[in-house]
Amino acid sequence: MVYTILGIIVIILLASIKQIDQYERGVKFTLGKYSKMMKPGWNIVLPVFQSFKKVDIRTKAVDVPEQDAITKDNVSIRINAVIYYKIFDASKAILEVENFYYAVSQLAQTTMRNAVGEVSLDELLSEREKISQKICEIIDKATDPWGIKVENVELKDVSLPEEMKRVIARIAEAEREKEAVITKARGEVEASENLRKAAETLAQNPVAVHLRTLETINDLSSDQSNTIIFALPLDVLKAFDTFNKKNGNN
Repeated sequence: MVYTILGIIVIILLASIKQIDQYERGVKFTLGKYSKMMKPGWNIVLPVFQSFKKVDIRTKAVDVPEQDAITKDNVSIRINAVIYYKIFDASKAILEVENFYYAVSQLAQTTMRNAVGEVSLDELLSEREKISQKICEIIDKATDPWGIKVENVELKDVSLPEEMKRVIARIAEAEREKEAVITKARGEVEASENLRKAAETLAQNPVAVHLRTLETINDLSSDQSNTIIFALPLDVLKAFDTFNKKNGNN
């Protein structure tokens, strides 16, 4: 009889030993009431009288499902995100909210839609990091009573309607054409300025004009298909005319 009782006691003790891993915390209840936090290692939980729940305190990465949202300038989009959070108080995560996994996901979806509705499409596309930080702060504040710390929120994809994609493509093309025209105009201005400076330099030095003329003729003469016509100064032509008249009179 004694051995039987001792055997039962040993079995109960073995059944009472519960292991909590390093990345976990245990929330112990005694007669249905919260009694203590169970740390990593072996812990005693008496059957019938006590129970416990394990809580993983590692950082969790949760995908926020794709949501339909409308921006401040009434553009319909679809957006999704990923949220990173961890539990800093396991007792609150169990006692203050029924299912913290589901609660955080739903809160993130609602907050994301509201945040998108407060900005225009241009702001959403150009200031994604700023908007993500704002969403993170809102969710972190709301989940603090649950013992949850939101570490980061990343907006992943922003899907636009096909019509809006075409509009943005046309705007981008117009911007590229605008930049090309501006660049070309700047080049023409610089070229005209360089020509003006060259003309002023040549005008101040007649010898340079002749050298430039000879250089041009040399370049043209390298191609046999070119025909070169010399424009003689008017004074030279008058000299030839006077010479011809004198010869004719003689």
